[in-house]
This record gives sequence, C-alpha cells and structure tokens, in this order.
Amino acid sequence: MFSARSLFQEIVDNDDTYRLFCSIAASGEAQGGWENGRIAALLPASMRDLAPKVTRHGADEDKHGRIFLGLLHKRGLTPVEVPRETDYTMLLERRGIGLAHDKLRRDEPLGELDVITYLAHSRVTEQRAADQMEMLTKYFGDHPEVGKAIRMISHDEGNHLAYCHEELLRLARAGHGRTIQRTLHECAHAEISVYRDVSLAVMDHMGRLLGWPKAKSAALAAGIGAMYGYERLGGWRRMVTLRMPERRNALGGPAGSAPEFA
Repeated sequence: MFSARSLFQEIVDNDDTYRLFCSIAASGEAQGGWENGRIAALLPASMRDLAPKVTRHGADEDKHGRIFLGLLHKRGLTPVEVPRETDYTMLLERRGIGLAHDKLRRDEPLGELDVITYLAHSRVTEQRAADQMEMLTKYFGDHPEVGKAIRMISHDEGNHLAYCHEELLRLARAGHGRTIQRTLHECAHAEISVYRDVSLAVMDHMGRLLGWPKAKSAALAAGIGAMYGYERLGGWRRMVTLRMPERRNALGGPAGSAPEFA
C-alpha cells in the first residue's frame, strides 16, 4: 500500500520527478504573481484601498516561485517545461474562471464585478492551496530539504485565504452578497473538475518517470476519481462558505523575503 506521505517522498527522492514537481509549482506561483500585480495596477478608483493587499498577494506568489526555483538550484537542477495538461491556472482560465489574461494585459481599469470575480476565484483556489500545504506540512514540515519552504508557503497560503474571506465579507455587507455566492459556486464547481484533470495528468507524468506498475497508477487514478466524487457530492461547499477569519488584515504588511537555499 502507499500513502500521501510515501508518494510525496518518492517524488522528492527522484531528481526527475522532483524537478517536474518544483517546475510546475514555480510556474503556477509565477503566474499568480503576475496576475495579482496586474490586478493591483488596474483596480477601479472606488477600490484602490485594496491595492496594497493585492500587491502583497502577488509579491507572496512571486516569492513562492523563487522558493521552488531555489529548491531546484540547491539540488543542482534546472526547471523543465511545464506540460500544458498540468497547468492548473491556464486550464481554469479556459473554463472562464477568474479574470482572463487578455483583460489583464490591457491598460483598462477593472470594474467592481471584476474585483469580485478575482476575490471569489482566489477564495476557491487558495482553499485548495491551503489544504495541500497543510497536508504537506503535516508530513514534511520537518523534512531537512523542503520543510522550511513548505512551512513558509503554508503560512502565506493561510494569510491569502484569510484575506479573501475578509474582503468578500466586506463586499457582501456592501450589497454584493448574491453576486459573490453565485460566483463562488461557479468557481468551485469548475475548480474541482480542473483539479481532478490536473491531478490525473501530474500522476501520469510522475508514474512514467518512476516506472510505476499499471496497478499502482490505476489505484492512484481511482483515488483521484473518488476524491472528485466526494467533492462533487458536497465537498465543494467548503470552498464557498465565508466566515470572518482569526487572522485579520492578514495581508496588511509587506511580503517577507524568500529564504536562501544555497
């Protein structure tokens, strides 16, 4: 039998799979950094008070990308091209979730609905990120090679999730509650499908690099399918609830620096 711990350990111990894992993670974080940077620059005049927090969000994502690249550099590895079928951010955009990159490349101010869309999209995807990092912290928070990075990123993802809750609740009180709930539901239903597809694609690549037997690959695919079934039946609801977080004003300060991995 295998567990999440043994599976991740297998990926970390092999240079080829570790290289792919860190490359996928670094690419996704870099995309998130760019998106938040553009959103901060394009916020409407009525919502400019959000700019420092959106900027901090983007700076954190950039920092995470540098952390994953630093982990590669420490092992003497270079990034690999990310397979398109594993590009979570791009696949969500193709489903119409979040703000399209074409819109963000224009020098046109966003509207209030765009900002709600951004925050709702972030609420859903940051829930996924926080869940994943919490699991990795549980199993690998003390790992000598990746533990420090995992703990730092997990803390940041918790801040991002708290920020999304707080800002969406503020906007709900301002009269946008129905729009927020509708957008959250649309994002969550699309996200669980994209996450399933990306998970299957990543495990397929990992399995081929590690030479997994067909039975192991099939068992992992079945597990991913079962998780999707649970989320489709009701697990998605954890992504759309809003509650005031314990961490208030979580993105109210400057981003921390990335640790050195020399």
